[in-house]
Amino acid sequence: MSRLVMKFGGTSVATVERIRNVARHVKREVDAGREVAVVVSAMAGKTNELVAWCKEAAPLYDMKEYDAVVASGEQVTAGLLAIALQEIGVNARSWLGWQAPICTSGAHGSARIESIDGEGLIAGFGRGEVAVVAGFQGVHKESGRITTLGRGGSDTSAVALAAAIHADRCDIYTDVDGVYTTDPRVVPKARRMPRVAFEEMLEMASLGAKVLQVRSVEVAMVHKVPTYVRSSFDDPANPGEGTLICNEEDIVEAQVVTGIAFSRDEAQITLRRVADKPGVAAAVFMPLAEAGVNVDMIVQVVSEDGMTDMTFTVGSADYERAYALLTKIKDEIGFASMAGEKDVAKVSAIGIGMRSHAGVAARAFRALSERGVNIRAITTSEIKFSVLIDEAYTELAVRTLHSLYGLDAA
Repeated sequence: MSRLVMKFGGTSVATVERIRNVARHVKREVDAGREVAVVVSAMAGKTNELVAWCKEAAPLYDMKEYDAVVASGEQVTAGLLAIALQEIGVNARSWLGWQAPICTSGAHGSARIESIDGEGLIAGFGRGEVAVVAGFQGVHKESGRITTLGRGGSDTSAVALAAAIHADRCDIYTDVDGVYTTDPRVVPKARRMPRVAFEEMLEMASLGAKVLQVRSVEVAMVHKVPTYVRSSFDDPANPGEGTLICNEEDIVEAQVVTGIAFSRDEAQITLRRVADKPGVAAAVFMPLAEAGVNVDMIVQVVSEDGMTDMTFTVGSADYERAYALLTKIKDEIGFASMAGEKDVAKVSAIGIGMRSHAGVAARAFRALSERGVNIRAITTSEIKFSVLIDEAYTELAVRTLHSLYGLDAA
């Protein structure tokens, strides 16, 4: 008998009627003879409401109690779905993170899964029982406190659970019917891809695609869990195929470029006339790392008279903090001046086919130049390249690259 994990996001369980629709999706798989575990998010908007209550109670709230509050959203959904399943004749029970248990680190608000004991759920399968598991949460074994995994953590819960109970696959149900070559709201000709390699999806998720959380893709890749992205709004009796996230060898013929991702949540900082000597880069980036500021693109110009300019990007949410920190340690680093901009965006092209094709990025640079898009910075890896541009040109750049690499074609 095959074993399946199904995960439903907040929009899929936003109302009781939508929860009933989810129950019909689950019943379809049960009727097909599968052992099923379901992972659910909080109802759409509930987590934001719970977070707001924490902030209202105390601006500097205790993160342990924050986790206790926000984890309740998934508890409600799990119980409601179990009730809805029972109503249509499916044997089901709800499980909270600490009951499984899903054991995590003690980093409240952003814990990482360390282990999952799936024996209780597997025993339930033997009784013909569907396990409805509250996503996004776990328990810190040493303290016994509830923990949460950070935004999007239900995706990670689902994939990790699939690995723990040796499921044949994990189906992530969301409000889109798969992974697209880019955001269809920006490029109407964007198309759904039948298959995407784990590495490509990891790059897409980290570069701005919002379909899957980055950590969930990492877990799927490490444990080789085939993962489908599907729509919960399809007819439960006749669902669409979705997109399969799988190993590279399972893709018969890889395109040179699979998709175009973009992120507007970027900010640029430039340090001018920095001493070009050993240890300066560490003096700049170690304090940022210790402050939890993630640095992405880094460009250093050719040294003149022993001095250089250094440009790098950070997330827009970290911009003020990074700027203030660098101002504070200006004398230690020894730069002459600092400039920053928040009106920038990062546009990236991803594809495992880049490994065997030369000149892929060069074509993009020429095409963007012809459309009047100025490139501020460039980074590359084996299967992607990214350019930093003025935010006003984001949609033009995305459409240009999408057409350039033939992704408009049906």
